[in-house]
Amino acid sequence: MAIVDLVMPKMGESIMEATILNWHKKPGDSVKMDETVLEIATDKVDSEVPSTAAGVISEILFKVDDVVPVGTVIAKIQTDGASAEAPQPAASAPAATAPQAAPAQAVSQPAAPVSGGNNGFYSPLVLNIAAKEGVSMSELENIPGTGKEGRVTKKDMLQYVANRGQGTPIPQVQPAAPTAAASQAVVHQPQPAANHGGNVELIEMDRMRKLIAEHMVRSKSTSPHVTSFTEADVTNLVKWREKSKKAFQDKYGEKITFTPIFIEAIAKCIGQFPMINVSVDGTTIIVKKDINIGMATALPSGNLIVPVIKNADTMNLLGLSKEVNRLANSARNNKLKADDTQGGTFTLTNVGTFGSLMGTPIINQPQVAILAVGSIKKRPMVMETPDGDVIAIRHMMYLSLSYDHRVVDGSLGAGFLTAVANELEAFDGSRKI
Repeated sequence: MAIVDLVMPKMGESIMEATILNWHKKPGDSVKMDETVLEIATDKVDSEVPSTAAGVISEILFKVDDVVPVGTVIAKIQTDGASAEAPQPAASAPAATAPQAAPAQAVSQPAAPVSGGNNGFYSPLVLNIAAKEGVSMSELENIPGTGKEGRVTKKDMLQYVANRGQGTPIPQVQPAAPTAAASQAVVHQPQPAANHGGNVELIEMDRMRKLIAEHMVRSKSTSPHVTSFTEADVTNLVKWREKSKKAFQDKYGEKITFTPIFIEAIAKCIGQFPMINVSVDGTTIIVKKDINIGMATALPSGNLIVPVIKNADTMNLLGLSKEVNRLANSARNNKLKADDTQGGTFTLTNVGTFGSLMGTPIINQPQVAILAVGSIKKRPMVMETPDGDVIAIRHMMYLSLSYDHRVVDGSLGAGFLTAVANELEAFDGSRKI
């Protein structure tokens, strides 16, 4: 007999942990190779974890709703093989080799203590503890982190809250785990009952809505947001799509929407303004050579998710249309894969879909800019002609760009936004499909 470790898989470059949603197997159940053992969720997408061996589940090390770091052993499978150790995925972090005595502490990442600060990332678990215990964002930013890259872990939060309740200064966090008594004191600390008053209905946020809320709050606390506005005359674009959409679908079997046309223009302009396609790590600016454009998409639940078109600058309009349609259909049917939401360097959101003329979108961290396009409306506009000014009915659209003022100044932000508007206005109305 041999024991194979089933580990929490790495779901993407920026994903460090996942929440267990549901176990499909229990100890004693037989399992086939690649059969689903459990469902997990990250702050991006839900996924199934398949078995890496055929055998019998001998032990499950974590419960539903536990948050587990990638690479951690989550279950053990007894097989008939001779080897006592399963091969580890090349992309995964080092896995634990023994059952965790206290699964709740597994969020901590083994790393040398950091004397202060972190890289600006807070896991959903840390943010949940902060919200529950009334820890403000300014307090959170001053908590020394012992996790990977100086991140604040659950252990750090529990120790900070325990010391905070005693009125003592913030200590330098030690690698040792907090005492059971301290942990229980935090977990069972009574909270004053909220008085909502009036005729109200209380609705608990679902898991994704909580993650979206945390992500938005973190973005606003991380990036000083500035939003610039402009408008574009997209008459040529609208008329071309109207006359070409049937022929496009007949020829290629794909619908042509405005989204791939917008993405095509954005990708071209990012090539002219590469400093809009960056992220920030402390005082270092990371310039992204790949142009991966996310598109905010509504889910059946009403929540939003941002699937990513990878290397958008290398695709023609047909390629962009196929990828946009594939990702939109996958989102509507809850079939997005983890990789579909990873690696974005810039985001487009179409607030016009919901009837809005314009919006002030929140940056999708760790990106530094997000473009919103509003609804297209017919309006009387003054146009210059060789015979003088005339008033004509034109299809007009507002565009707004929110950007991180730490690294994007008004000249860069407004220059990029104007370039996108000019690109859309210059759309060739006689373009061949």
